[in-house]
Amino acid sequence: MTMRGRVASVLGLFVVAVALVVWAVSTLLTPGTPGGVTDFTKTQAMGQPVDVTVQTVGAIGFGAHPSWVSYLVKNPTTGKWVHDTTWQLPANSVIHMTVLQYDSGSPLRNQEWGQIQGVSNAELNGTPYSVYNSYTGNGVGHTFAVPELGISVPLVGASGNICAAGPCQTSSPHNTITFTFKTPKQAGEYHWQCFVPCGLGSLYGNGYGMSTQNYMGGFLDVVA
Repeated sequence: MTMRGRVASVLGLFVVAVALVVWAVSTLLTPGTPGGVTDFTKTQAMGQPVDVTVQTVGAIGFGAHPSWVSYLVKNPTTGKWVHDTTWQLPANSVIHMTVLQYDSGSPLRNQEWGQIQGVSNAELNGTPYSVYNSYTGNGVGHTFAVPELGISVPLVGASGNICAAGPCQTSSPHNTITFTFKTPKQAGEYHWQCFVPCGLGSLYGNGYGMSTQNYMGGFLDVVA
């Protein structure tokens, strides 16, 4: 092969490598579906806690990947469920979280994720809990975790006639998990995610919806 041919081959491989990196970054860090930021700052009364209600579903049921597991959030203005996992929250504020868990569960690969960390007043269907043994009952379906804030909450799996596609209705079997945490005084974006591998069909369960924003992870966009 001539020198020109070798240079062309190297450049070609470089372009392919760059394209793969761009694709990987865009897949992991950009929204998986069109959407924006759900703003919880406009509905907050001065100094009052912010209520955030979300649901987890075994299959989103619409969009580009209808079979993917996902979170949805209730828009505080319209009351409608939206497929958006970036939530704008006021800094230095108390957040009351309600998670409606409609997905099934299984034993955790790492039992540490059964520990509740970084939040207060955690309740499972109205009963306080601080840890959940995932080898009992229906196991754990997902976790809500914000590593930078030291937050981790196991979301216990539902049983019965599991909701087939989101958004799910409260008439479907589910668990209600509530807890409270406080946003930092500093503005910034704090990544949150599920740590239960639930990307079925992908390597170790960590692909597909697990690694795509707007499905099993997103950002707390804290504003001062």
